[in-house]
Amino acid sequence: MTPIFYASVILVFIAVVLAIEGVWEFWNSRHGPAARRLESRIKSVSAANGVPREVVSMLKSGARDSDSPLRRRLARLSVAKALARQLQQAGLNWTVAKLLGFCAMLPPFVMAVGYLLPVPFRFVIMAAVLSATLPVLYMRRRRARRLIQFERQLPDACDMLARSLRAGHAFAAAIQMVGDEFPEPMGGEFRATFDEINYGVALNEALTNLAQRVPIHDLRYFVIAVLIQRETGGNLAGLLDGITALVRERFKLFDKVRVLSAEGKLSAWVLVLLPFVTAGLMLMLNPGFLNVLWLDPAGLLVVQAAAGLMVVGIVWIRRTISIHV
Repeated sequence: MTPIFYASVILVFIAVVLAIEGVWEFWNSRHGPAARRLESRIKSVSAANGVPREVVSMLKSGARDSDSPLRRRLARLSVAKALARQLQQAGLNWTVAKLLGFCAMLPPFVMAVGYLLPVPFRFVIMAAVLSATLPVLYMRRRRARRLIQFERQLPDACDMLARSLRAGHAFAAAIQMVGDEFPEPMGGEFRATFDEINYGVALNEALTNLAQRVPIHDLRYFVIAVLIQRETGGNLAGLLDGITALVRERFKLFDKVRVLSAEGKLSAWVLVLLPFVTAGLMLMLNPGFLNVLWLDPAGLLVVQAAAGLMVVGIVWIRRTISIHV
């Protein structure tokens, strides 16, 4: 029995325990007595006050997060708070416990599949460890897409706010119009902002919460401009027109940069995928041709050195073609 075997057994045991805990927390949060009692109370409040369906689901999710003992323990950690904020920004209705449960369930599955394949055990361990990061990568990709979509919708939202103000509507009513007329994610975030104002939160605080929920520079410029205008006075509609023009000009420059850097991105994809595609074709044509890479110690060193150089190359290419506008 090698130390790697004992370590794998311990990791599998911990993963199984976390998976069972995650399944129990998921079932209890949806079907437990506390969840049923909370759902009935929120339904009664929403029926009396006309709260929209989206707000009810948001309140239920937050209450569940604070109801579970595991989630209360996770809530004390700064990392858990950051993950909860990123899940909210990604538009996922997952909790931190559910995300960690997914991260814990994937490594045992990958190890079970790896035992059935003629692959060295150390590579199975590496693949299992890397698979634990897949839910986090999926969440971060959803978050990046949602933020980009929100940023693309922002100029049109500023246009609608400016037109509503010129028509004589109050700023809070203009926010409600944006929340009702725009699709997700812009509509949902502005509806949440209007609900906060409607429930008694100050307008300045509601806009600050919006900027914290959606970490986009253009939106922060919009919030700062509105807050300053409320203190100093002036033509808010004209100010929103200026922000809209600025954001659209920045998008034009960004699109030009994206077109010019497309060749570098394509070259990066080709260079990254070429070794794996070539190795796959070799395994299909001659299955035993690449056995020397993981059966011979020198072959293992070559694979490790190639993987390290590939990681360095990926980082270097990303830093080269990443141009911030």
